[in-house]
Amino acid sequence: MMNDKDIKEYHAIGKKPGLKKSNKYNYITGKQLTDPGSGTRVYDIDNYRLPSVTTILGATKNQDFIKKWKAKVGEQEAERIKNHSSNRGTCMHKFLEHYVLGTGCVDLTRIGQEARPMADKIIEIGLTPVEEYYGSEVTLHYPGLYAGSTDLVCLHNGMETIVDFKQSNRPKKEEWIEDYYLQIAMYAMAHDYVYGSKIKQGVIMVCTPDLYYQEFKTEGADLKQWKHKALKRIDMYNELKHDEKERTKPMKAEDFTK
Repeated sequence: MMNDKDIKEYHAIGKKPGLKKSNKYNYITGKQLTDPGSGTRVYDIDNYRLPSVTTILGATKNQDFIKKWKAKVGEQEAERIKNHSSNRGTCMHKFLEHYVLGTGCVDLTRIGQEARPMADKIIEIGLTPVEEYYGSEVTLHYPGLYAGSTDLVCLHNGMETIVDFKQSNRPKKEEWIEDYYLQIAMYAMAHDYVYGSKIKQGVIMVCTPDLYYQEFKTEGADLKQWKHKALKRIDMYNELKHDEKERTKPMKAEDFTK
């Protein structure tokens, strides 16, 4: 049970000044939808339906590790852990978004009490080098290919940067986070293409429930390499969707043989 002092502290965090806002980019808004057929996330951008970045990466990633983990802990426990982590991550993102915008945010739920210290740790360490931000929870799209929402686009240590916030149940090894880097690369390509920018780096800020903070960066030749890998995954996804359409398209009379 929270006392009056705890509640005041919850209100206080929402009143911290936000980051300095720059209007350098005039961002296009998009609508997130769920495809009724596949249940996957799509974006409606100017009346065009585009698959989400997470949909593309989810459909093309190696599932062996996930399968082994589910077999180890059991399907039911795996689902419980996944849902709890997802809810905590959503709450952590909410705190961070409100901090960036300089608006109040209070969440007295159990999940809120878990997520707020994690957001505080990211604010304390990760957001200190941010000089100004261009957009929070920005919808980005690459026309004809994909769309997605990045957590923050900002000036970080003098470089235009894509930032992604992540929660994790335990510390990450770099070899485990390939899809995080691919997300950053896809957001950077979309931003540069649509807005004529030159995103110089991506920063992934990770925090665990026991407040262990990690930061992973990609820039220069390394970021360029991740962009090439992302394009290969996009090609793979498009091939999968093409094959799926070929399998499910209605048969014509000439397709039948006696």
